[in-house]
Amino acid sequence: VCFIPGGLDCSISFVSHVLGKVCIHGRQKEILSVLVPHLTDLTKSDCIWQRICWRLVECVPDRCMEAVVLGFVQRAPGADVLSRLLGNLVVKNKKAQFVVTQKMLLLQCGHSTMVLQNLLGYLALDSLRRALLIKVLKDLLETWASSSAVKHSPPEQQKYISQAILICLSHLREHEIESCRQELLTSMMEGVKCHLDSNLPQVRRLGMIVAESISSKINTDGPVLKFQYEEDDEARELKSLLVQTPPSCAVPSLPDEDRNEKADAAVPVVLESNKKSHTAASVKPDEESDAELDSDDDLIPYDMSEDKELKTKAPVYIRDCIEVLTGSEDVDKWEATVKALESLVRKNPAATREVSVELAKILLHLEEKTCIENFVELRQRAQVAVLTTDPIPVAKYLTSQFYSLNYSLRQRVDILDVLVLAAQELSCPKSHGKTKHSSAQKPCIQLLPGSDSPKDWRRIVDERIKSKTRRFATGQSQVERASGPNEFNSVAGHFFFPLIQHFDRPLTTFDLLGEDHFVLGKLVHALATLMYLAVNTVAVTAMGKALLEFVWALRFHTDSYVRQGLLSCISSVLLSIPAERLLEDITEELLETQSWLGDVVEKDPDGDCRRLALQNLLLMENLKKKLSTVPS
Repeated sequence: VCFIPGGLDCSISFVSHVLGKVCIHGRQKEILSVLVPHLTDLTKSDCIWQRICWRLVECVPDRCMEAVVLGFVQRAPGADVLSRLLGNLVVKNKKAQFVVTQKMLLLQCGHSTMVLQNLLGYLALDSLRRALLIKVLKDLLETWASSSAVKHSPPEQQKYISQAILICLSHLREHEIESCRQELLTSMMEGVKCHLDSNLPQVRRLGMIVAESISSKINTDGPVLKFQYEEDDEARELKSLLVQTPPSCAVPSLPDEDRNEKADAAVPVVLESNKKSHTAASVKPDEESDAELDSDDDLIPYDMSEDKELKTKAPVYIRDCIEVLTGSEDVDKWEATVKALESLVRKNPAATREVSVELAKILLHLEEKTCIENFVELRQRAQVAVLTTDPIPVAKYLTSQFYSLNYSLRQRVDILDVLVLAAQELSCPKSHGKTKHSSAQKPCIQLLPGSDSPKDWRRIVDERIKSKTRRFATGQSQVERASGPNEFNSVAGHFFFPLIQHFDRPLTTFDLLGEDHFVLGKLVHALATLMYLAVNTVAVTAMGKALLEFVWALRFHTDSYVRQGLLSCISSVLLSIPAERLLEDITEELLETQSWLGDVVEKDPDGDCRRLALQNLLLMENLKKKLSTVPS
């Protein structure tokens, strides 16, 4: 700090130019980490230093203004301090106003919540700047309610904008909310629709939280919106932004002697309060005993300890299950049938094949009559059991119903889930005969109570010796993996090809390429999984070629969840088809796909899409290297 003797006037524009030059050339952190704390202390109680600080930032050149303002916002300990340091800079300087109200809020998303609270709190602390706060809120809501922004912006930026909206709402006053109530309501209705249409759960939940917050602000007396979503740390953090935190007041530090005196003075108060609490606690038992003596309730409850709950027996035959599920009015019997159906199907495969399609139809349309725990899971497991027991006819039925009329989106998604789960089960080898357990699988041996015989003692010692013995050999490993025929080999085409045929044919109640893009995303991910499970099958090359054509037709889809599924499809193709078949049968498709993957890595707004595209390019490079090392 330099002092001017004699009370002479001086210009600090030179210092402002130096500050701007230092900040714009990458030394923002070094200079402001020293300058901001000094100015904070000097402006705390001295209005002259406040004016000097305002003049300092006002004289910064426009081309350096962004770096200086951003540095002050990031390093100020609170909104009140930032208001002392910058004054009404955003009102006087258009460049600073653009940086604060547009660039930092709408064009960037890497700032912390503390920076957002400093920035918007700064706008709310002065009557001249509150007009900018209302303008910022309207601009944020316009972006939040834009369907194009929701589709093309990454989830991180949408969370950033949601945080800014909630902080703005926390600073609004009653008369300001009343003046823009209709605009808030319109933006809320448009924005929540756009967010609920998204396939990403994070984006949908952001829309719900912001809509609930706006509704609570504009309807203080009437009913408000309420959604059901998972209350995790992120949701609680967002909701906490609606509660305005008071500005941090700097409390002067006390000398050590005064601090000790205050601590000693506080001890008798605590002791006195403890005495009162002990006295109150000693009085309570007497009062409770008097209340018990005055009680007139002398009824003795019945002994029901030996009562047993009557359980309804589940049907033993598959056809009896069909009768119960379709026409029985006995709720207990219906519940027992739903719980026992999966095991019954797996125990009676021959009887299930006779009525497999009929049973699959019943399960697809089955609705919950009573409140059964895990009803959706029980129904799904039963569907998977029927499909794995009789794959071809049931798969034909389910895939044909996926594109049929009069089905809800939930039922279509259920069909995809059942097909994927059944394919996983069919592709996994089933263990036959005895399973050989090795010491590597059970490293810890515990002595069970009651096993004191010499044989048990010898067995435990032998197992301990075996677990601690190191063996060096090139023979077969102790752990034997389950092996068996891949049952998905012969039925993979029945699962895959019918799903990929009619995706571009809109129906009256179902349009995959239109508003039902959520189901399209599920379909794409299901096809990727089926392709991956079809490794080493006969139809894998034909499936891969058809899947690449499917991906090529949808590569420019606007929904990030769909694009992620398409990139997963490419990964499945590269991992499932042998490298020789890839280069011989689908060379042209791979070259086109490689060019598109390069564009995705450079231009796609979604981070997961860019990562998946890069992984696919690395897979292609590894395949080329692998083939080049193989002798011809």
